[in-house]
Amino acid sequence: MKDHTIIVTGGGSGLGRAICLGLAEAGAEVGILEIDAAGAEAVAAEIAARGGRAFTVIGDITTREGAQVLVDAAVAKAGRIDGLCNCAGVYPRRPILEITDADWDFSFAVNVRGLYNVSVAAIAQMQKQGGGRIVNIASIDALKAHPKNAHYAAMKAAVVSLTKSMGLAMAPDNILINGVAPAGIATEKARNAGFLPELAAQTALGRAAEPEDVADVVVFLLSEKNRYMVGETVAISGGYFIP
Repeated sequence: MKDHTIIVTGGGSGLGRAICLGLAEAGAEVGILEIDAAGAEAVAAEIAARGGRAFTVIGDITTREGAQVLVDAAVAKAGRIDGLCNCAGVYPRRPILEITDADWDFSFAVNVRGLYNVSVAAIAQMQKQGGGRIVNIASIDALKAHPKNAHYAAMKAAVVSLTKSMGLAMAPDNILINGVAPAGIATEKARNAGFLPELAAQTALGRAAEPEDVADVVVFLLSEKNRYMVGETVAISGGYFIP
């Protein structure tokens, strides 16, 4: 991927950080699109210290205009965009009968509308270049009932559906759009939340995913080695969920 530029939303922490590091290790130039400037700069510095290439673009993806500014800035810095990983997301937890309008609005703005906004802007650039790759981060919660987190699960189900529709629409332009649906990932936030031991006990492999377990699949889907996957969402659950 040494001649590729891949942009990653939410690349300043957690899974996004692991994806950025994995892409850089594969040789890509990585654009870290974040609302958290400190987190983005820290990951960019980490990539540089490992001999990789990275740049940051700071802004908000929840409006069409904001997402366009971010993508335009990335193109101005790198000259092209070969891939996009939509990793930015929020994970609100609330019992199903206590979800507020604000919960719905915030979850949708980041997890669905933000993903769509950035995708539309990036696709326009990819069309000019003759193709590209997009990976959307969904969740295993999109594929199974989750009464303690219903609004998040509904948003991630929307991501799965968008991945199918966008994948079908953009395949003729050689833009391959796919998704991944991880179960619990052992990020710092998840460890602090305390639910990983319970999840690990229900998982065939007996542990939550490390961020790198998911990042490696994302890197493949964003690479030229992915030649024939379109509109798919790959479950990465260690045996936690097998339909």
